[in-house]
Amino acid sequence: MTPATLDTPHGSARIHLHPAGDPRAALVLGHGAGGGIAAPDLVTVTRVALECDVSVALVEQPYRVAGRRSPPRAPVLDAAWISLTEQLLGGPFAGLPLITGGRSSGARVACRSAAATGAVAVLCLAFPLVAPSGTSRQDELDDVELSVLVVQGASDRFGMPEPSERRAVVAVRGDHGLKSDLAGVAEAVAPWLLVQVARLG
Repeated sequence: MTPATLDTPHGSARIHLHPAGDPRAALVLGHGAGGGIAAPDLVTVTRVALECDVSVALVEQPYRVAGRRSPPRAPVLDAAWISLTEQLLGGPFAGLPLITGGRSSGARVACRSAAATGAVAVLCLAFPLVAPSGTSRQDELDDVELSVLVVQGASDRFGMPEPSERRAVVAVRGDHGLKSDLAGVAEAVAPWLLVQVARLG
């Protein structure tokens, strides 16, 4: 399917839609800071979501569409994300409950903007818990008042988040790239997605 282009306050985002046959929810996924939507874990989760009757939009943030590798500041990323999710909910995902997420930087964006997008749950792939400076980003996870699934490589150099009452954390074999155990990623995400869909009625 030809990607769609959506204008945001910070440039054009590119949206790759993967509609389910009879969708019960929509999942919008963002990429890592220097990566793209072809990351193996994002591809795996897209397949799993479609099998769970969840339509998927893989999002390329405006800075990537413009050819830049380094992301802008968090408020810029978040504003673009909120804008494009609003447009998706007003268009191809109209009437569908929204689950947001992504890998690494994309997971952080989804967490920070969960309330603003009206998401019902958040999926975090390889959440970068500890910044290169050594600062913890635990608050970004703790501030999400929704069901959260974190799928993390057991040897991720950015740390392992702690589970909580609302947050499930599944460790799979491998590092931050989540490439070593894609079957494990699928096995973690599928039942969680099915629970979210069932909960939504």
